[in-house]
Amino acid sequence: MGGVEKVKRQHDQGRLTVRERIDGLIDKGSFHEIGAVSGIGEYDSSGELKKLTPANCVFGRARVDSRTIVVVGDDFTVRGGSADASISAKPLMAEEMAHDFRLPIVRIIEGSGGGGSVKTIETKGAANLPGGIGGTRWYRFTTENLSRVPVVALGLGSVAGLGAARLAASHYSIMTRKSAMFVAGPPVVKALGQDLSKEELGGADIQTRAGAVDHAVDTEEEAFACARRFLSYLPSSVYELPPTLPCRDDPERGEEALLSAVPRNRKQVYKMRPIIEAVVDKGSFFEVAKNFGKPIIVGLARLEGRAVLVLASDSFHYGGSWTADACQKVVRWVDFAETFHLPVVYLMDCPGFMIGLDAEKAATIRHGVRAMAAVNQTTVPWCTVILRNAFGVAGVVHQPADRFSIRYAWPSAYWGSLPLEGGIEAAYRADIDAAEDKAGKLREIEDRLNKLRSPFRSAEKFWVEEIIDPRKTRSLLCEFARLAEPLRKAGPPENFSIRP
Repeated sequence: MGGVEKVKRQHDQGRLTVRERIDGLIDKGSFHEIGAVSGIGEYDSSGELKKLTPANCVFGRARVDSRTIVVVGDDFTVRGGSADASISAKPLMAEEMAHDFRLPIVRIIEGSGGGGSVKTIETKGAANLPGGIGGTRWYRFTTENLSRVPVVALGLGSVAGLGAARLAASHYSIMTRKSAMFVAGPPVVKALGQDLSKEELGGADIQTRAGAVDHAVDTEEEAFACARRFLSYLPSSVYELPPTLPCRDDPERGEEALLSAVPRNRKQVYKMRPIIEAVVDKGSFFEVAKNFGKPIIVGLARLEGRAVLVLASDSFHYGGSWTADACQKVVRWVDFAETFHLPVVYLMDCPGFMIGLDAEKAATIRHGVRAMAAVNQTTVPWCTVILRNAFGVAGVVHQPADRFSIRYAWPSAYWGSLPLEGGIEAAYRADIDAAEDKAGKLREIEDRLNKLRSPFRSAEKFWVEEIIDPRKTRSLLCEFARLAEPLRKAGPPENFSIRP
């Protein structure tokens, strides 16, 4: 790598080297390196090698849980992972191999990732034109791989410029809490008058809240474990189906706690994650993007061993109302499910789109319509369980439009075009104003309408298909996964997704 001193410095700063990272990620002894002796050599007058500076990209093929992947990593010990020590053909070939051999790719990123720097002008003798002649092949394969194979990226140090783009151009990204990611680092940003540390500019809390990175962990070993687990739910490419694993959890298991999981008081919040854990295979729920778009919980899980994507509402954040960032989260992960043939389970409690001045400034309705389009364009099987609220336009987006999907409702379900709270006073203003006891008249109208709001009234009219005992939820979801299995089709989906 970069020599004994540079390796020691990497270790002293609490970070592993690129080769240690690869070994920590993959099945032991499975790495087959490509281009191991590539670099910049210095020769004497007789043609004898005096010195070799290795390229700061290490890549090859390896196995994760006995399945072949492509792994490519930046060597920060060689000029800090900068372009000056890169051989551009190496990271490009990694992307080509993943694309053409239909293999998942894991990028281990630290540094600028080989884009270019101010010093490159002097070392190359000319200024690089971004996207100039011969300079876009890597971008093509990076984009196409998002619609072809699983892409995982690990940010394990300072990640800037092209490195930041490589981290974001993934289906699942992870960074350690001591790492930082930014388009341009503190010295460049200081020219704008913003004197910030790396953590203040692009630390884990900032990037996960912004949705630029999906997950933050304390150690590199945790990052490797997360990458391995994420890949375990997915096929090697869109030309295959997600693997089904043996399941020891009884598909008929019913949890008594589900009977009281949703409070009778509709203004009271409750924890959704225990509900998810109760209905999927034990220990199988793997949440992603937890810190972004918090009204929506997203994760991968298994039902009787079959992989599914789970969407669920979180009433702790705006009552589960869809904010602009929650809508963006739905778009991204619904696209992801469509790309990799994952059936979708939606545990719903959505009182509508977020309202108010901040919501309007964030163009929530535009993002909401994009979310609706993403859901409607899916072809994978859907199963929705309405736990509590389903209101307004956001309430419509609980299953794909105009095609069959399975839907259940709990007895706690409550729906309509608008919530009664606030809506009664607008719709019945004349009646209320004419009454001597205005508060009493309002209560009378509320009581009358609430009786009509019973989900059983909707079931009588076949406006909802089934109201179920919450304890039967797991059994019915496992049945859904079994029914969905033969419907999944390997190959590129009809609506190709290339959004990271």
